[in-house]
Amino acid sequence: MNAREEILGRIDGIFPARPAAEVAADHERIDRRYRRAHHGGGIVDLFAERVADYRATVLRAAPSEAPGLIAERLAARPGRYGVPAGLPAAWVPAAAAIVRDPSAGELDGLAGAVTGCAAAFAETGTIVLDHGPAQGPRALSLVPDFHLIVVLAGQIAPDVPGGLERLDPRRPLTFVSGPSATSDIELDRVEGVHGPRTLEVVIVA
Repeated sequence: MNAREEILGRIDGIFPARPAAEVAADHERIDRRYRRAHHGGGIVDLFAERVADYRATVLRAAPSEAPGLIAERLAARPGRYGVPAGLPAAWVPAAAAIVRDPSAGELDGLAGAVTGCAAAFAETGTIVLDHGPAQGPRALSLVPDFHLIVVLAGQIAPDVPGGLERLDPRRPLTFVSGPSATSDIELDRVEGVHGPRTLEVVIVA
């Protein structure tokens, strides 16, 4: 008898084999469907709470207040900002130094980036970019040290399954859960290793 047979034999001694018909009957009886909804109301509040848990700065604004708030946040960090070509004009401060669709060579010299998003998950505080017109190429969200993401309340799904249904798996997807960070180096948290060290999220609701 080899080790595998010995282990399986011990298991059989504890849990004797059952007739196949009995096992099949149990499968019919037990509801094994994946739970798809964990949260009901208060989705925006839950999302804001979970994003803040990741050490991101969370700001909230009504649609009419969002342009002024974005301008205020960029003014606090003077410099040139990269924005995708499809970012709504109202979200681009007139007084800011803006670079539309910056080239790869320009990214490292930017103070930060401003983008929209494709979807967000309240349950995990995750923001997803599919790099459409309002989000730009993946490098725009990874190279600059500061990233401001505008999230519309209607883009926030309560749970991960519902959020994934809103996404096209054929697109390049970037999942953002707080600033870039790792604890691989002597178990110390180091931010900005493979993405922006500072993440600000403006929730427009």
